[in-house]
Amino acid sequence: MDETAFPARLPERDRPWVMRTYAGHSSATATNALFRRNLAKGQTGLSVAFDLPTQTGYDPDHELASGEVGRVGVPVAHLDDMRALFDGIPLAEMNTSMTINAPAMWLLALYASVGSEQGAELTRCAGTTQNDIIKEYLSRGTYIFPPAASLRLTADVVAYTLREMPRWNPVNICSYHLQEAGATPVQEVGFALATAVAVLDAVRDSGQVPAERMGDVVQRVSFFVNAGVRFVEEIAKMRAFGVLWDEITRDRYGVTEARQRRFRYGVQVNSLGLTEAQPENNIQRIVLEMLGVTMSRDARARAVQLPAWNEALGLPRPWDQQWSLRMQQVLAYESDLLEYPDLFAGSHVMTALVDEVVTGARVELDKVLELGGVVAAVETGYLKSALVASLAERRRRMESGADVVVGVNRYPETEPSPLTAAGADAVEQVDPAVEAAAVDRVRRWRADRDGAAVDAALARLRADAASTVNLMPATLDCVRAGVTTGEWAGALRQVFGEYRAPTGLAGATGSGGDPGLAAVRERVTATARELGSGRLRLLVGKPGLDGHSNGAEQIAVRARDAGFEVVYQGIRLTAAQIVAAAVEEDVDLVGLSVLSGSHLAAVPAVLDGLRAAGRADLPVVVGGIIPAGDADTLRAAGVARVFTPKDFALTDIIDDLVTVIRRANDLP
Repeated sequence: MDETAFPARLPERDRPWVMRTYAGHSSATATNALFRRNLAKGQTGLSVAFDLPTQTGYDPDHELASGEVGRVGVPVAHLDDMRALFDGIPLAEMNTSMTINAPAMWLLALYASVGSEQGAELTRCAGTTQNDIIKEYLSRGTYIFPPAASLRLTADVVAYTLREMPRWNPVNICSYHLQEAGATPVQEVGFALATAVAVLDAVRDSGQVPAERMGDVVQRVSFFVNAGVRFVEEIAKMRAFGVLWDEITRDRYGVTEARQRRFRYGVQVNSLGLTEAQPENNIQRIVLEMLGVTMSRDARARAVQLPAWNEALGLPRPWDQQWSLRMQQVLAYESDLLEYPDLFAGSHVMTALVDEVVTGARVELDKVLELGGVVAAVETGYLKSALVASLAERRRRMESGADVVVGVNRYPETEPSPLTAAGADAVEQVDPAVEAAAVDRVRRWRADRDGAAVDAALARLRADAASTVNLMPATLDCVRAGVTTGEWAGALRQVFGEYRAPTGLAGATGSGGDPGLAAVRERVTATARELGSGRLRLLVGKPGLDGHSNGAEQIAVRARDAGFEVVYQGIRLTAAQIVAAAVEEDVDLVGLSVLSGSHLAAVPAVLDGLRAAGRADLPVVVGGIIPAGDADTLRAAGVARVFTPKDFALTDIIDDLVTVIRRANDLP
């Protein structure tokens, strides 16, 4: 073999990827302190998590924000919050990723304003706004506006950064959340590339970018992917992404420079694949998932952020995040991974796997394009239905034992874990006073500003939104005038309207021949007969701003398979809306799903509403990431059952729901 053709080692060691931890909670000041600690420990970039009110365009004092402020990220309601978030951190020297989508333009305007105040040249500022709204309709649920209006905002941000912030990645196409919502590797690649095509088409068709500069646009598009524990398959998936991205950008957009067509991505390994049971097993899962996006030099991630071992339990502590950062550092600096060329070049196995994903993803992409593009595929419910069906099949395989999850459906026997032993909180606790402080802060901000300037800035924003001009200048005016996050989004809601995405439940089935389902179906039928009703009726409710609906949708699918009539109105509901639906639909049971940690505020609000409506007799169950102590509190408040991620057998859960209904109605 000619070793000069395939040298055993690189002439010099590769530079490591950007190392981040996804961080943000409580307040801008507290998050700033966390950023500084992580940077001092060797973190090389920032990845900002925003709380759900910020992500969905509400101020901390809005009704829907109750219980959600500072819980899954940092609240940023105005310019002064952004100043506090980056206080003492030179933005011109920092690569900053911001996980924000529907209000991405607003947060970028806040960021740019703070950078300018620091004296930074915006042309030097590097980082990413996630800004992929399509996956929000399919998975995370933090959308605000209809798809077409949302794509316009994305295109405007792309055009603005091309002129003013050329080192900035204005959009981060996210296949991460598609995998969490059930996508197979083939669907993940095909659907994500369909989103990228929609964004690039919107930029091209907006008339804001000359045709000869589409290569500059393409080279600033990045991707944010998921890496599951099947790490060999994940390596093939990432190589397939690169093959298809090169093909699309060359053939569809005429980008001739190979450098501009390079597939650029960052990664967060699979958080929803982490388990509450035996959480120490999550460490080896995270390491294997990290290998899936780092081992292949030709398809290596540009930036990596790892979850913490305890994210299935709650909010990680600084020490937990440090542990995840150290995993990256050991791989990058202690191992010899970065000393070699691509380890899979010439591999027959890898080539076949890549070809398989490429072929399947082309079929999925073509199918979406035949429907009229990704917006049409969202609006018709095609994409959501495909993901719900895939997730149902994934759940079926886990329940049957065909897919093994160690510590959950095999080898559940365990020794007590010192990591979760009594006497020490295993997760970060958010002080309930955080929300009150944020409410007070935003109200004082409103009181101290120039009201006339705010009104004028919002009027310009609404007028520009009703036209076709780029909305970034009007948004920057709003920042300078002191407009808040909720006011900016509210003005655009007035022009664009709000949107309710299809739930994807129509036609989905997930029983897959489960032998236990027949017995549960008989109990459902018998109970309905004994109650004198045609069918048992279950209301599945998503209170507050938590948009992660995968679990709620799978419960709804399995309950329907068992014979329930299911009432599911989608995400982002107030307690009053859930109560009204429960009374109007005359349901037998209310099931609430809360994954954001706001259960101690959201669930009592529904219980109080039912009592006020004269339906204190109506049983309520709750599912979500709920610590044991909080579960006790909810049961004491009147909740009949609390389900957590360790309750993975959906048919058993549905059987338990029948038991709850029978006991509530004094049936044996």
